[in-house]
Amino acid sequence: MEKEKLFTDFPPVSTEKWMEKIIKDLKGADYDKKLVWKTDEGFDVQPFYRAEDLANIPYRNVLPGNFPYVRGNKTKGNMWLVRQDVHVEDADTTNAKLLDIRMKGVDSFGIIYPDGHVPGEEEVERLLNNIRADVMELNFSCDDPYAIIQVIDHLVKKYNRDLDKVKGSLEFCPLSRYSTTGTFYLSEKEDYKTMSKLFIAGGLLPNFQLLTVNGTIFKNSGAGIVSELAFTLAMATDYLTHLTENGHDIDDVAHRFRFHFSVGSDYFMEIAKFRAFRFLWSKVVNAYGVSHADKTKTFIHCSNAEWNKTLYDPYVNMLRTTTESMSAILGGIDSLSVLPFNEVFEKPDEFSERIARNQQLILKGESFFDKVADPASGSYYVENLTTKLIEKAWELFLQVDEKGGYLEAFKQGFIQERVSNEAEKKNSNITLRKMSLLGTNQYPNISEHIDPAGIKPAALTVENNPELLIPYRGAEAFEKIRLKTDAYALKHKRPVAWMFTYGNLAMQKARSQFAGNFFGVAGFDIADNPGFTTVEEGINAAKKTKPDIVVICSSDEEYADIALPVYEALKDRSIVVLA
Repeated sequence: MEKEKLFTDFPPVSTEKWMEKIIKDLKGADYDKKLVWKTDEGFDVQPFYRAEDLANIPYRNVLPGNFPYVRGNKTKGNMWLVRQDVHVEDADTTNAKLLDIRMKGVDSFGIIYPDGHVPGEEEVERLLNNIRADVMELNFSCDDPYAIIQVIDHLVKKYNRDLDKVKGSLEFCPLSRYSTTGTFYLSEKEDYKTMSKLFIAGGLLPNFQLLTVNGTIFKNSGAGIVSELAFTLAMATDYLTHLTENGHDIDDVAHRFRFHFSVGSDYFMEIAKFRAFRFLWSKVVNAYGVSHADKTKTFIHCSNAEWNKTLYDPYVNMLRTTTESMSAILGGIDSLSVLPFNEVFEKPDEFSERIARNQQLILKGESFFDKVADPASGSYYVENLTTKLIEKAWELFLQVDEKGGYLEAFKQGFIQERVSNEAEKKNSNITLRKMSLLGTNQYPNISEHIDPAGIKPAALTVENNPELLIPYRGAEAFEKIRLKTDAYALKHKRPVAWMFTYGNLAMQKARSQFAGNFFGVAGFDIADNPGFTTVEEGINAAKKTKPDIVVICSSDEEYADIALPVYEALKDRSIVVLA
């Protein structure tokens, strides 16, 4: 029996027909202004895309696991490692924690030693007691990565581990350190020597990444996605050029790079970002003359950006990190560490770390995000975003290359100037509330109060050096105002904004809500009123209540009659403003 084709009754509709319908429905409104999204990344996004928009995409027929790896490194499925970062206090305590979280779903450890501390072999051995280096991924952050790789190399041989199965990375990125501090670990010359030594010392650990190119500094300093892609690519290319010019074979070094990116809240753009970067890196590495396409694969670790996280209404951070994690996973990252919701303002506790772990465990175990390789493939929208990001990032990368590479461009101020301009635009959008940070610049929880003494010092940026990239959070300007109010309220009565609602019901309600939101983000108490029947009634109520601020909320027409009488009656008792 022949199957009935349900769509034969519906004739195809051309793009021209769709456009005719859209233009008609716009009723004279400008198509570009009304429907075309002018992104901050320097390209326009159309209101709809169709199959014909994929025609010029060169990689559209590439399968997962194939060069140029837009669709990911894996031929089947979308497995990623669940990583949790742990700050080392002492070897035995940290070992107990690692063993505990291993049993709770973690399969990748980020082991972070405090600044200035370089552990010896005995200490690392105690820290890794009962942890198999050929089963768990081990990632180390330490001031002396060369010492760490020597220890790891010796220990895996001592315990007779399969060297091909030992996986992990070293958090070593001299250029990102220089970009944020103005200094190298030791010096430019010595750091590049260390880099070469790492590839010699780790030569027998083929699946252990010896450099982690830290691209998180760009997004967390306010940069856009195109800048993030291009500048991270430029840093990595500087490293690649140095290594190959100093006797290292491209086949031996390219696949030993790991990239650390932050993921933000722009859901589809972030999915496209990871796909675009794999394409860009594979093309760059291929240009160095690798012998096999496998050597051009990109290994990406991802963590949530701190830039859009907030002190106030912190549980919203859970929602942010969940959708961001979805973007990263759908974009095909290799490992993910979810930022605990309270990490930006205090030391994470057992509860916040458990929630962070479980967010990605649920995405894997209950939402099955690990089952399908590159689910975004074929999406007209995401494929076009990917292509646009590739084009724009490559253009910017070439500009950096023309200036002599990343380090030279940074010394000339090119990197900082672009990031600063992009950050300033974001700051302006937050101030004007074109960009919403729920609970901070929009819809504050006015019952939430914070004792500023309980906030860790690093929560608020104090440094502003135009010669460096300074990571900060977009919410800080609003938070500083609100924290001042909270500090004042510890010893004084909290300021009250009192709504003088009168007249047109719709307008008084709309303006009282706007004013309540406006003063609420500064930490003021809000006293709303159901609407006064006469101006005199409202004036008498205000005199009795004695609020700090009286906000007149009515319609434009009624303002002409009531604003001046209300102001004259209350100006000596309260600050009177017009909503």
